[in-house]
Amino acid sequence: MTEKIQKPWLFIITIGLGTLLNPLNSSMISVALTRMQHEFTLTFADASWLISIFYLASAAGQPVMGKLSDMFGPKKLFIAGLILVAAASVLAPFSPNFLSLLACRALQAIGSSTLFPSGMSMVRTHITKGQGKALAVLSVFASTSAAFGPSIGGFLIASWDWHSIFLINFPFIILSFVLALFVLPNTGQGKFEIKRIDFIGIGLFITAIVGIILFLLSLDQNVRWWALFMFIAAGTVFYLYEIKQAEPFIDMKGLTKNHTVSLIYVQFMSINLIYYCYFFGFPTFLQQVRNYSEQHTGLIMLALAGFGVIVSPLAGRIIDKYGSKLPMVIGAALLLVGTGLLLTYHETSPLLWLLVIMAVLGMSNGFNNISMQTALYEHVKPEETGSASGLFQTSRYLGSILSSSLLGLTFNRHLDDQHLHLVAIICFVFCVIVLALALKLPGKMKMKSY
Repeated sequence: MTEKIQKPWLFIITIGLGTLLNPLNSSMISVALTRMQHEFTLTFADASWLISIFYLASAAGQPVMGKLSDMFGPKKLFIAGLILVAAASVLAPFSPNFLSLLACRALQAIGSSTLFPSGMSMVRTHITKGQGKALAVLSVFASTSAAFGPSIGGFLIASWDWHSIFLINFPFIILSFVLALFVLPNTGQGKFEIKRIDFIGIGLFITAIVGIILFLLSLDQNVRWWALFMFIAAGTVFYLYEIKQAEPFIDMKGLTKNHTVSLIYVQFMSINLIYYCYFFGFPTFLQQVRNYSEQHTGLIMLALAGFGVIVSPLAGRIIDKYGSKLPMVIGAALLLVGTGLLLTYHETSPLLWLLVIMAVLGMSNGFNNISMQTALYEHVKPEETGSASGLFQTSRYLGSILSSSLLGLTFNRHLDDQHLHLVAIICFVFCVIVLALALKLPGKMKMKSY
């Protein structure tokens, strides 16, 4: 029997304070990379692993934690996730070396990835009236923390140092933890079945992704051909293994039988590759080439992230009236235009021109995020929504991982306007692909009833 929530607003705030930790920590690092490079004497390629390891651990951890939430109960997993994030946030500032810091980032990602599936499980179970509004509020928590992460990180680092981007988690962790103890309902746990977790699939997935990252990062020096072989071999075995599993880590059968949805995943991965090249590339460029402080860099980044938040309601209204295709095409076109405009930015260009370019790119993200998610739900059956959402998140993580590898390759030896333009040229090619896929998508379909 579903336990009735006495104060739904407090219930949503409790979950929101936890679920914002993943986007907040994935975005604050963008302003801290330069300081960490100096602290640990790293190349940019080395520092880019701080981004990759977070998204790789999130991609591997979130599906597992969703199943563990069903087995042990979402409240227990939610609290466990908060404890893991707290442990990582305590240990990271005292990391004696870069490998220790990477381990803390991975632990932080796993902990914060636990919070989303367990939180969503409780919302679906206990919020029966106004569930859409509850999910929208949680989306605001996530999108706002991601958007303003660089600004928050910039002020913290300017006031203290990179250590502060880990310690800032504690007000959110403590408040969410205390509220979770008293507000979140004790949902009955299911049966513990370790065989439900596809450890072999996860291992092969991580091996393949690490292989492609190592290969891409080596393209400007001694090419690691063995890493490319590692990626191909692990990827092939992963596919052959997953199609035979009853509960696979990634539903490869589902990917192959619905080509429209598969193209949506490819498009969303490409969008995130492009966007996160700018999201993580601009702060490093502004600090190392334009010599802006972390605080000023964080403020400048508001043009990129803030405009995405501003245009999201407009994108939502267009979707309600015309379906997902029109705002998707608008978002793809804005991404293409913004990337093209970036090629006109040079050393003598005023900051205002860069802010205009970032605003266009930010607006594209506002259109793309909501339209892509809506398009996904328009083209999957209701009973496939859960697995489709999981693959949607995986495609986001893969795009983010590839963006950090691209930046690691292009920004590694030297950073100037030409290297920023090189990133823009590569992204322009992907922008053309994104726009083509948006135009190819079928028009408005009849929305399925839930």
